[in-house]
Amino acid sequence: MGNYFYSDSNGESIGPVTEAQLKELRSAGQIQSDTWVLAEDSSDWQSFDEALGTSTVAPPAPSAKSASRPSRCHEVDYDIHGDDMQIVEVELDPSEVVIAEAGAMNYMDEGISFEAKMGDGSQPEQGFFGKMLSAGKRALTGESIFMTHFTNNGVGKQRVSFAAPYPGKIIPVDMLEVGEELICQKDAFLCAALGTEVSITFNKRFGAGLFGGEGFILQRLVGDGMAFLHAGGTVIRKDLQGETLRVDTGCIVGFTSGIDYDIQQAGNLKSMIFGGEGLFLATLRGQGTVWLQSLPFSRLADRILQNAPSAGGKSTGEGSVLGGIGRLLDGD
Repeated sequence: MGNYFYSDSNGESIGPVTEAQLKELRSAGQIQSDTWVLAEDSSDWQSFDEALGTSTVAPPAPSAKSASRPSRCHEVDYDIHGDDMQIVEVELDPSEVVIAEAGAMNYMDEGISFEAKMGDGSQPEQGFFGKMLSAGKRALTGESIFMTHFTNNGVGKQRVSFAAPYPGKIIPVDMLEVGEELICQKDAFLCAALGTEVSITFNKRFGAGLFGGEGFILQRLVGDGMAFLHAGGTVIRKDLQGETLRVDTGCIVGFTSGIDYDIQQAGNLKSMIFGGEGLFLATLRGQGTVWLQSLPFSRLADRILQNAPSAGGKSTGEGSVLGGIGRLLDGD
């Protein structure tokens, strides 16, 4: 006999339990004939009677809320404040948790506690070596091996807010609406409801990995709750229905699993050299959603470095005369 999971009144998945334990819960009245049950080796939720074959009569149709599959992620509410330098304020019910990249927190209510943990908490039964492997994968993306878990330990609703490290937009994504999987560039993830799996995926195409702005390693988010990404400048959402979209490689924020991502030559030799658009363009095609950013951080950083005075050299551009006078006064 295999094991089972069952859904409680809040839609949370509980288990695993054996078939005998499940029947004892039914006998004790703790679960009902129409309680949703999932066999460990199955992907389809069924009523208790259907799963264990205890009745040949179909149970009454459940309400729309109970008919949905139990959520793996915590359900969080949120508000986004600001325009070009945004903050996402996440509202947590008691015992709810949100995970975030280290250093992303902006402010929080008194009832919120936080703890740095190795892993995203999506697999609480994961052992030490599993957590070490997950941490090693995150290190490959250049992120901290720790993620911060923020928990509402107070009474009533509490809020915690997160802000990105450079100007841009925060993108709220309901993972359930995008097929429960999202591929994004390695520095796009900001925070998410507990239960969201944050891992990495390797680009299978050599050209895309070698010449794409994201490289071989991308972030992969899996879950059915809210996740929040950050992008530079203005954000554009494109819903592709089999079309092809050609994009500057650094302008991709993320895309759903139905999108095929590849790299192609930007044009003829003259356009590649003098066009200013780079040697290669990203090609996105398929069925799904793509998020694009107008100002990748790498482009912003390059422009700042081009206009910043080098150490011991002369500054260029606006303010250069004042900068020279300042250096004279300093004894340079």
